[in-house]
Amino acid sequence: MRRPDFKRPLLQVAIDLTDLKEALRIASEVYSAGADIIEAGTPLIKSTGIKCIKVFREEFPDAIILADMKIVDASALEVQMAANAGADIVTIMGFIDNSSIAMAIEEARRNNILIQADLMYVVNVVKRAKELVNLGVDVIGLHVGVDVQKLKGISIADICYLVKEVAERINKPISVAGGLNKYTVESMVKAGAKIIVVGSAIVRSNNPRKATREILELLQRVQK
Repeated sequence: MRRPDFKRPLLQVAIDLTDLKEALRIASEVYSAGADIIEAGTPLIKSTGIKCIKVFREEFPDAIILADMKIVDASALEVQMAANAGADIVTIMGFIDNSSIAMAIEEARRNNILIQADLMYVVNVVKRAKELVNLGVDVIGLHVGVDVQKLKGISIADICYLVKEVAERINKPISVAGGLNKYTVESMVKAGAKIIVVGSAIVRSNNPRKATREILELLQRVQK
């Protein structure tokens, strides 16, 4: 397994496409540009199945691959499926029952991979993040969907405050996702995020390689 080095802020590129050929093309560009984590997004997994994770692993044998499975049930089985396909990190939903969380973690340990809990739709984020860390989750994912941001008037400043609040209370890496771009990544890192997840701003840009490099340069500057 390839483990992330959380000593510096990492860039994860979410390949939330439905066509595997196009997903591979984008993944190749962002990986060659230096992206730290390649995400097989939920739409890609739903449209192509576990196959997309296997293909990513074959094409990028040294990459850190995150399978955004968003597991809710049959947690051990789905973690095993993702691990067998070559994933290094698998996501589960943070609101599911603790027993399912525990089974997912146990299976991840058997396969030497990491579990990330997605706290989307969790009401008390700080409380649940602490509980998940105590259960053994490896990464806490703070994911505020773009639609929710618009409908509820949630600002980047609001998300930064949430990241900071969680970061002060847990001793695990925090991943942040939800419409991030080159104008917002710096504030997330300063708030305490260790993984910056960028999707459309890179994947749907005219030049994904260039867009990836721009954000990586920003992360390097923030680190200094």
